[in-house]
Amino acid sequence: MIFHTFATMKLKAYQVAEIVGGDVEGNDQVSIDSLAKIENGKEGSLSFLGNPKYKRFLDSSKSSIVIVADNFVSDKNLTKTLIKVKDPNEAFSKLLDLFGNQTSSKLGIDKLSSVDNTVSIGKDVYLGAFSICEKDSIIGKNCKIYSQVYVGENVKIGSNTIVYPGVKIYNNSVIGNNCIIHSGTVIGSDGFGFNLDKNGNQLKVNHNGNVIIEDNVEIGANCTVDKATLGSTLIKEGVKLDNLVQVAHNVEIGENTVIAACVGIAGSTTIGKNCMIGGQAGISGHLKIGDRVMIQAQSGVMKNIPSDSTVMGMPAFNYLDYNKSYVHFKNLPKIMSKLNDLFKKTI
Repeated sequence: MIFHTFATMKLKAYQVAEIVGGDVEGNDQVSIDSLAKIENGKEGSLSFLGNPKYKRFLDSSKSSIVIVADNFVSDKNLTKTLIKVKDPNEAFSKLLDLFGNQTSSKLGIDKLSSVDNTVSIGKDVYLGAFSICEKDSIIGKNCKIYSQVYVGENVKIGSNTIVYPGVKIYNNSVIGNNCIIHSGTVIGSDGFGFNLDKNGNQLKVNHNGNVIIEDNVEIGANCTVDKATLGSTLIKEGVKLDNLVQVAHNVEIGENTVIAACVGIAGSTTIGKNCMIGGQAGISGHLKIGDRVMIQAQSGVMKNIPSDSTVMGMPAFNYLDYNKSYVHFKNLPKIMSKLNDLFKKTI
């Protein structure tokens, strides 16, 4: 049986200020029950001014409360209430989380789901229609497993994790607490490994390891995380993957690293903590990427990168050197034209 619980949040200005650590300028008793863009604000909503280019909407916005930077000074007499904070973007993000957690919350196991009787299910779990959970798996408390999710045998999912529709989690995978996995993602599929036999045929290498995803990880839509040949493919705490990211067998991604869309990481590569990897970057196998490395978009990484480096290009090299080289590259037609003129004069 499925239960739906709903909550409508209503906050006064002084309460909002307490939540975001700000100061009220105006009526601290005015109430809001929704969030809105500043240009679309209405009475009873709260907006924020994070980018100065939207300042022109402040006067016309009907929002009851607007979050602004603590150094904001208006050149007009505003009737709406302001809450001044150090970082409006961060403050608004807190409120987005708060309001997001108050939306409809589903509880219970849908009658159209299939759950083996050996599965351990925690309190306040939701399993949507046509979701499947195989034997000996564990689902922690307050997990939300949406429709058409496949959870294989001996899978462990921690508390407060959300798995969106269409996700496939293969046998023996481990997923931590407070994780989010978006639609279409596949966790624990076979790695891409083949050996040639004496006749030149490709023989599949069996992958007998698993995938371990630690706490507070978010994985975007249509990502693939392959299981290890032996041991574990490891995504450590706080990692954030955008959509369409490929993580190959035995890869290790360090804490709080963020990876943009369409990145491919080949097998057995280790990526350090607090790295930032731009979209469409490709990283070869068996490499070691240090901590706090920044890899610019569309770069091709083919060798180890030490900590605190920033690289760009194909093959990737030092970012500043790349920019200097690019100046010459884009001027190459002019340079060649001058060289040809000099060559003709010497004939």
